[in-house]
Amino acid sequence: MDVREAIKDKKRIVIKIGSSSLQHPETGDLDYNKMEVLVRELCNIRNSGKDVVLVTSGAISVGKKAVQIKDANHDISVKQACAAIGQSRLMMVYQKIFAEYNQVCAQVLLTKDTITNDINRVNAHNTFIELLNLGVIPVVNENDTISTFEIKFGDNDTLSAIVASLINADLLILLSDIDGLFTDNPRKNKNAKFIEVVEKIDDNIINMAKSETGSSVGTGGMNTKIHAAQIATKSGADMIIANSSDIHILHRIMDGRNFGTIFVANKEKGFKLKNYVKDLKDEE
Repeated sequence: MDVREAIKDKKRIVIKIGSSSLQHPETGDLDYNKMEVLVRELCNIRNSGKDVVLVTSGAISVGKKAVQIKDANHDISVKQACAAIGQSRLMMVYQKIFAEYNQVCAQVLLTKDTITNDINRVNAHNTFIELLNLGVIPVVNENDTISTFEIKFGDNDTLSAIVASLINADLLILLSDIDGLFTDNPRKNKNAKFIEVVEKIDDNIINMAKSETGSSVGTGGMNTKIHAAQIATKSGADMIIANSSDIHILHRIMDGRNFGTIFVANKEKGFKLKNYVKDLKDEE
């Protein structure tokens, strides 16, 4: 079966959206139109009988806006305080929109300790599975309120792949500010060619990813997306990088249409998520 056609049969999907995709670039304020379309798309996927998990960025930036902090250079404690403010505000918006579609959502906040500690990891897995069995859409973020250098994932691209692995998802979709993987940075090289399918992540693919996306809001460039693809594909999930400029792209992807770059699952026997997460270095 064609890899795009096979998307229709995926049963458990993790979708990640970044900060820059949720905000107005002119002001940094939340883009409610985009958030509403996102939630509607998620609910529609859920209504088709599939499990859905959302990994969302934006808590720190929402918190900064709330208390009018503009300076990017400040102590970790300020970031953590902004995360505490922003996370609740972000979830309030999500819950209101989800309620419009009669859908229950749940907040799940993770740190590296959740994955590297055997008991915590099993508990997190069980919580996710129970939520999905109840028909709930978990809304996941890193617990930036308590995260320090030692216990941070570093970016939500990586976090979303870890969640996909943790819950045995069969598809991960990264919504970003770029169409997918190119042979070079398309913003700098007009001759860069788009890559539709990646069958195997080799050194050539890794080298293509060294150019950043150029976003001033998010923390994950293409390099982090390739790291995410390595986790997802080794865990047995396909991964797609697609452009979030039109959130409706989600149902087009789920219909098996040719959008974004798809990294084909290549399950690795003996892959241990715990060991991979222990080796992660903070990349912010």
